[in-house]
Amino acid sequence: MRSKIVAGNWKMNKNLMETEALLSELSAKLPDTDAEVMVAPTFVNLGVAVRHLESSVIEVIAQNVHFAPSGAFTGEISGDMLMSIGVDTVIIGHSERRAYFGETDEILSKKVAAALEKNMRVLFCFGEELEERKSGNHFKVVEEQLKKALFTLDSKSWNQIVLAYEPVWAIGTGETASPEQAQEMHAFIRNTITQAYDSGIANKVSILYGGSVKPNNAKEIFSKPDVDGGLIGGASLVADDFAAIIKAI
Repeated sequence: MRSKIVAGNWKMNKNLMETEALLSELSAKLPDTDAEVMVAPTFVNLGVAVRHLESSVIEVIAQNVHFAPSGAFTGEISGDMLMSIGVDTVIIGHSERRAYFGETDEILSKKVAAALEKNMRVLFCFGEELEERKSGNHFKVVEEQLKKALFTLDSKSWNQIVLAYEPVWAIGTGETASPEQAQEMHAFIRNTITQAYDSGIANKVSILYGGSVKPNNAKEIFSKPDVDGGLIGGASLVADDFAAIIKAI
């Protein structure tokens, strides 16, 4: 049985007071659910979030991690640092990290390996750009991203991997990804993993959808057989919207 997961990526939003207020509101409005619920506040508020949610089922996760355990990497955060404050799940490979900070498949492979070495859980993001979708190369791009960053892992490591497919072409572009397109890609991803490893691993790994999930489309998207939840951006910053999305799963 695959885990159902709804993870909120807060990106560079919410100061300390706003973070505490949103966490309190979300805790109060959290619906009964069998799904895992995660939130990823900004780095400076992770410790506060962990303490704030000590008695909650909501898990605090990180938006990024560096591949080195320590050293002269100004502005970076290591896996040890995250683990020391009670954060053991990290987002790696988000489309914004790839686009704005030049993170390549090779860098992401090193980050994944470093996180797994610390026994962290990895929420790995990947997906195609608009021109790649329009040119019909979307399946090839996704396969290459998976292959370069994850397909050197041993089978056991997949117990700590969660996948998040981001159709970058459908986020803030005016284009729309349908639930059917989401299912098509998620099924392709699962089949690709089957070919690289086996069906046992492919059918066990949770694949989240990260393409502008909202309260009004969440139920239809989550109803697709290969969609195991969502990586939520803007809607996770509004407690009522995030609670509605959680309820939809």
